[in-house]
Amino acid sequence: MHGPSPHTVHPFKGAQHTVFLKNVITHPTIEVGDYTYYNDDDRPEDFENRNVRYHFDFNGDRLKIGRFCALAQGTTFIMNGANHAMGGFSTYPFSIFGKGWEKDFDFSIFHREARGDTLVGHDVWFGTNATVMPGVSIGSGAIFGAHAVAASDIPPYAIVVGNPGRVMRQRFDPETIGRLLKIAWWDWPVETITRHLHAIRGADLAALEKAALDAGPQAG
Repeated sequence: MHGPSPHTVHPFKGAQHTVFLKNVITHPTIEVGDYTYYNDDDRPEDFENRNVRYHFDFNGDRLKIGRFCALAQGTTFIMNGANHAMGGFSTYPFSIFGKGWEKDFDFSIFHREARGDTLVGHDVWFGTNATVMPGVSIGSGAIFGAHAVAASDIPPYAIVVGNPGRVMRQRFDPETIGRLLKIAWWDWPVETITRHLHAIRGADLAALEKAALDAGPQAG
């Protein structure tokens, strides 16, 4: 047994509300890794249109989500198109409506004020209605509580709650986190992951490191 195929849209029987996201993404500036899923009672297949907001081509910003992430209903990514120019007296975006309102406006201001790409690591769990603001980087193994809002970078294996989001605690001590990031089990071939699920799901770090030796040069 090699586990489910990452190329299926609905990954298990009766999973009409759950999709492996990579198979429903069409936008070239959104990248999602294998086995990352989104669950929603209403049209999970429309994630890139409903949950990735203000993602305009002229900004060129990218959303990248790693492997084995779990996204609950309402998980939302706010992209750089949500930003308005703040150098003048009004933040109203007159220029985008054209008909003369775009005259003498420097559209490059949107690029200068952009906060860059939004990057999500691997094995990140997003609770219901979690929100990620533009240009935020989220470390692997992080957990978002329901309705948490990340406006700044989140370290690996952090538990984030509230609005604005704050790190309530780290899931493990710094040494353990370092060893887990070095193991990077999410990069292993799926056959190796399947063979060592007991170690990945368990709490024995030595067993997981031993499994990593089996992954060897195949990993990554």
